[in-house]
Amino acid sequence: MSTKWTCLLVILMAASALAEEVSFTKIVVDQTFRAEGVAVGDVNRDGKLDILSGDVWYAAPGWKMHEVRPVGKYDGTKGYSNCFVNFAQDVNGDGWVDSIVIGLPDTECFWYENPKNQPGHWKQRIVVKSACNETPIFADLLGNGKPVPIFAVRPEGQMCWFGVPDDLEGLWDMHLIAAGPDAPGTKKYSHGLGAGDMNGDGRCDVLVKEGWWEAPRRRTRNNWKWHPVNLGEDCANMLVYDVDNDGDNDVITSSAHRYGFWWFEQKAGSDGPQFEQHLFFKKYSQPHAMILADMNRDGIKDVVTGKRHFAHQGKDPGGRDPAMLYWFELRRDNGKPEFILHEIDNDSGVGTQFEVVDMNADGKLDIVTSNKKGVHVFLQRP
Repeated sequence: MSTKWTCLLVILMAASALAEEVSFTKIVVDQTFRAEGVAVGDVNRDGKLDILSGDVWYAAPGWKMHEVRPVGKYDGTKGYSNCFVNFAQDVNGDGWVDSIVIGLPDTECFWYENPKNQPGHWKQRIVVKSACNETPIFADLLGNGKPVPIFAVRPEGQMCWFGVPDDLEGLWDMHLIAAGPDAPGTKKYSHGLGAGDMNGDGRCDVLVKEGWWEAPRRRTRNNWKWHPVNLGEDCANMLVYDVDNDGDNDVITSSAHRYGFWWFEQKAGSDGPQFEQHLFFKKYSQPHAMILADMNRDGIKDVVTGKRHFAHQGKDPGGRDPAMLYWFELRRDNGKPEFILHEIDNDSGVGTQFEVVDMNADGKLDIVTSNKKGVHVFLQRP
């Protein structure tokens, strides 16, 4: 074969690979409603990623269930679980993954110490007595690769981040991003919370739908500078990303209990950044959680999301529609951003928080969810 035809064949093969559809294999880990938050970590240190879901954890690869604490019985048609959010972190630095759990808004945030493969429930300690906003987040706020919990506390109405204390038996060190009373985004059921570099200074700021707090050089400083802007209606966790590739970060939001996805284009204003709202999808309801991740490995981050099934027991708009799981591929053809819908599943959805991570170390991102439909893993196919 001539060099000319060899080169053409290589180009055609490359184009075919780029156009290949991302697809997933669905694994039903548990059909029981355990939690609406989920975390991933190597709990038993066997080199495989396990799943934490509130009261329980599942050991990979067979997904045998083990108790973290006494297991509740939750009826998703009538109420909620005792886990809205679950984070995995080695809290005490002993090399074993611990579990951080937040129940209903304005209840305690606890951390559970990994018993190092010993039987019995994990030791429970309290982080803080009140955790508010429906989407507490876990973000690298300090820029050191170690995420910290960020959420509001009541009754003062403060926005805070939390550090591990020297005394592990005590409450965690609380740092005030915004003092009360009733700072934006700090109501019991406030919707909308995110973290990202809003002004290009390399530091991770904190945002709610009413505006954003500018991170100071010393993150432990209280009362960060507030920038009021309109970032839309009640939403889920808020994503910060340069959608249009123009050198500044934009904001992506979704309607937690109704219909709609938007990206807010950052533009220069006379008094700091301004944001222009663009609607890009309005078909499926209740996308109560989103994750930014490069699903097709093209160098551009995409949006993974889904329906929070029966968020209010089917009473929300579209509340009884199929429990969709899907992702939006971000393309920037001719400099114009476009979000392309890819459906994954119609009988699972997401909860209030989920995970996108390479579960089987094959270099491809997978999805882990826990909600009223149970606990699921979606492995990206080769």
